[in-house]
Amino acid sequence: MGAVPYLAFLSALAALGVAFYFYLDVKKASPGNERMVYLMNEIQAGAKAFLKQEYTWVSAFVVVLAVLIAILIGWEAAITYVVGALLSALAGYVGMTVATMANARTTEAAKDGPGKALPIAFRGGAVMGFSVAGLALGGLMLVYMIFVLWLKVDDAFEVITAFGLGASSIALFSRVGGGIFTKAADVGADLVGKVEAGIPEDDPRNPATIADNVGDNVGDVAGMGADLFESYAGSIIAPVALTAFALSLIADSDIADGALALLFFPMLIAFIGMVGSIIGSFLVKGGTSTDSHALSRALHLGTNAAMGLTAVGTLAGAYWLFGDSDNFENPLGLAIAVIGGLVVGWGLGKTAEYYTSDHFRPVKQIADQTETGPATTILKGISVGMISVAASVALLCIGIGIAYWGGDFAVGDATGLGEGLPEGFGGLYGIAVAAIGMLATTGVVVSVDAYGPIADNAGGIAEMAELDPSVREVTDALDSLGNTTAAVAKGFAVGSAALTALALFKSFEFAIAKAAADENKDVALALNIGDIEVFLGLFVGAMLPFLFAALTIDAVGRAAYKMIEEVRRQFREIPGLREGQEGVKPDSARCVAISTQASLREMIIPGGLAVAVPLIIGFLPGGINALGGFLAGALVTGFALAIFMANAGGAWDNAKKYIEAGHHGGKGGEQHKAAVVGDTVGDPFKDTSGPSMNILIKVMTIVSLVFASAFVAGPFA
Repeated sequence: MGAVPYLAFLSALAALGVAFYFYLDVKKASPGNERMVYLMNEIQAGAKAFLKQEYTWVSAFVVVLAVLIAILIGWEAAITYVVGALLSALAGYVGMTVATMANARTTEAAKDGPGKALPIAFRGGAVMGFSVAGLALGGLMLVYMIFVLWLKVDDAFEVITAFGLGASSIALFSRVGGGIFTKAADVGADLVGKVEAGIPEDDPRNPATIADNVGDNVGDVAGMGADLFESYAGSIIAPVALTAFALSLIADSDIADGALALLFFPMLIAFIGMVGSIIGSFLVKGGTSTDSHALSRALHLGTNAAMGLTAVGTLAGAYWLFGDSDNFENPLGLAIAVIGGLVVGWGLGKTAEYYTSDHFRPVKQIADQTETGPATTILKGISVGMISVAASVALLCIGIGIAYWGGDFAVGDATGLGEGLPEGFGGLYGIAVAAIGMLATTGVVVSVDAYGPIADNAGGIAEMAELDPSVREVTDALDSLGNTTAAVAKGFAVGSAALTALALFKSFEFAIAKAAADENKDVALALNIGDIEVFLGLFVGAMLPFLFAALTIDAVGRAAYKMIEEVRRQFREIPGLREGQEGVKPDSARCVAISTQASLREMIIPGGLAVAVPLIIGFLPGGINALGGFLAGALVTGFALAIFMANAGGAWDNAKKYIEAGHHGGKGGEQHKAAVVGDTVGDPFKDTSGPSMNILIKVMTIVSLVFASAFVAGPFA
C-alpha cells in the first residue's frame, strides 16, 4: 500500500513522456506554404507575448500572497503555494506553444481529408492534456512525499492544500484574462466583419482576425489548461484534506492502515485514470468522412476507452486497498462512489452536448427564432441555458446521493480509524472521491477539449491563406465538433467543482475545530441559518458570483468596444483594405495589443475579489460562521450560473454555425445577422464568465481552508 504515491508519481512521469512523444509527432508534420507558416508564427508570437505579460502581472499577486501565507501559516505552505502556481503556469505555456504549432499543420493535413487532420489536431491538444495531468499529479505527489513521507513536517496536510491554492490562483487569472482577450477580439471581429462589412469569418482583410486566433489559444488552451490543472489537483487534495483534518492526522505520527488507505485511495484512482488516459489517447484515429457523427465517434473513442478502463481499475483498486481491512464494511461502496462520479461527469457532458449541439432540438429552436430577429434569438438562448441548469442539478444531486451512500456503505462506523470519527464521514469521503472520479481521465478529456481551438485556428489559417474551399470544409467539420467537446469538458469541470468545493468546505469545518483545539479556544463552525452572521454570509455569498459575472462581462464589453472602434478605423483609414486590394494589409498587431492591454487591466478586480473577500470575512468578528454561510451561498449560485452561462453561450454559437451551414437562408442573410448577435452575447457567457465560475467557487473555499488556523488565531475569533 505504501507504494501508491510512488506509482502515481511514475504515472505522472509517463504522462509527460506521452506529451513529449505527441509533441515530436506534431512537429514532424508539414506546416504548409510560406503564407501559412507566417500566419502560424504571428499567432504564436501574439499568444506568447500575452502569456509573458499575464504571468508577469500575476507573479506580483503570487508573491504577495506567498508572503502572507509564510507569515500566517508557515514557510512550507508558502513554498508549496508557489510550486502549484509555477507548475500550472508551465502547463499552460507548454500546451499553448504546441497548440499554435499544430494549427497550420492541421490545415495542411486537411488538404488530404479529416483522416490526416483530426489526429494532428488531437495530438496537438494531447500535449496540453498530458502536460496538465502529468505536472499536476507529479507536483502534488512530490509535495506529499517531501512534506508528509520524508520530512514529516508539522501541519503537513495544511501545507499540501496550499499547492491547490497556487494552482487556483493561476487558473483564475488565466481564465479571466484569457477569456477577456479572446472574447474582445472575437466580438470585434464578428460585429464589424460579419455584420457591418459583410465579409466572411477569418477574412484576411479583418484586422481583428489574428487577435481572434491568438485569443483562441490564450483563452481556450492556456486558460482552459490552467482551469483543469486546478480542478484535477483540487479533486485529489479534497479527499486527502478531508481525511487528514477529520481524523486529526499528523505526518510525524504513525498513521493507522485504515487511514492510510483513505489517504492513498484518491492517488490510486489518479494513477488508474492516468494509465487509462494514456491507452485511450492512442486509440484516436481519423477516418475519411467529414460527417460530424463519424468524427465524434473517432474523437470520443479515446475518452470512452479511458473511462471504461478507469471504472474496471477502480473496482480492483478498491478491493486491493480496503479488502483486507477490518475498518471497512464493503470496499465496493467506494468504487461505486468513484464510478458514480465518472458516470455523472459524463452525463453532465452529454447534457451540455444536448443543449449546445446543432444536432438536437434546443439549438435548432434558437435558429428558428432568428426568423424574427436578434431579440427573440437572445430570449430563446437564455431560456435554453436556464432549462439546462435543471437537468444538470438533477444529475449532480443523483451523483451526490450515490457517492454519499457508497462512502457510507464502505466506511460506516469504522471506529478503527480513530476515536470520535465524525458523523457521516464515510458519505462525505464518498462525495470527495466522486470528484476525482469525474476528473480521473483529465489527460484525455483536456486533449479532446484543446483539440477544439486548434481546429478553429486551422480554419482561420485556411481562410487567411486563401486555400481551396474544400480545405475549409474539412476544418469547419472539425471545428464544429470542437464546440461540442468544449461544452463536454466544461460539464466535467463544473461538476467536479461542486463536489470538490463541498469536500473542501467540510474540511474547512474540521480544520477550524482542529485549530480551536490547538489554540485552546471555544470556536466551532455552526451553520444555523437563524444566526445573523450565517444569514448575512449566505446572502453575500449568493451575490458574489453575480457580481463576478457582471464584472467579467463588462470587461469584455469595454475591451470589445475598443476593438470595434479600431477595426472600423482601419477599414475607414487604410485605402483598399475593405476592398481587398493586393498588397494592402491590416494592422493586426494593434488589435492584439488592444486585447492584451484591456484583458490584463480588467482581470485584476474580479480575480482579487475571489481571494480578498473570504479573507476579509474570516477575520471579522463572527467571521467564521459568516464565512461558512458565504461559501455555501457562493457554491449554489456559482454552480447554477456556470451551467447556465456555458450552455447558453454554446447554444448561441452553434445556432450561428447551423445557419452558416445553409439553414434559414445561410450566410449573409438577416437570420444570420441575428444569430451573430446572439453568438456575440454568448461569447463572454461561455468563454469568460461561465468557465471562471467553477474556479471562483474553489478558490474561495480553498483560501478559507488554507487560512482556517489564522482565522481561529485572530483577535475576533
